[in-house]
Amino acid sequence: MRALVQTVSRASVTVDDTVVGAVEHGLLVLVGVTHSDNPEIAETLARKVYELRILDDEKSAADIGAPLLVVSQFTLYGDARKGRRPTWIAAARPEAAEPLIEHFCSALRNRGATVETGRFRTHMLVESVNVGPRTVLLEV
Repeated sequence: MRALVQTVSRASVTVDDTVVGAVEHGLLVLVGVTHSDNPEIAETLARKVYELRILDDEKSAADIGAPLLVVSQFTLYGDARKGRRPTWIAAARPEAAEPLIEHFCSALRNRGATVETGRFRTHMLVESVNVGPRTVLLEV
């Protein structure tokens, strides 16, 4: 699994003109799943994201209770090394990825995190105002 973590002053996900998830002063977490991922990997990534010291004064979301907006992002496994058209072969199929994204969110909530989400298998409009900017790519 991969997570692209950004500090944000605000972020939201809109589906069909309705905001389905939003946070303020927290983290936007784009999560990609590959074929070899499993629930244990999802839990490890959740711990890393929640304890990542990326916020002001080297604090983590766990330290200050910052909310997280989690959005599934299969394109994190895109490969464009050959040509201009990316291939998505390394990305897990939706039926395998969706339960792992849900497990990732549950693992965050079990740690005490406030978690908002996008909506799987929909066309989402993701808006964010990055702070810093601070962006980190985590991989497990």
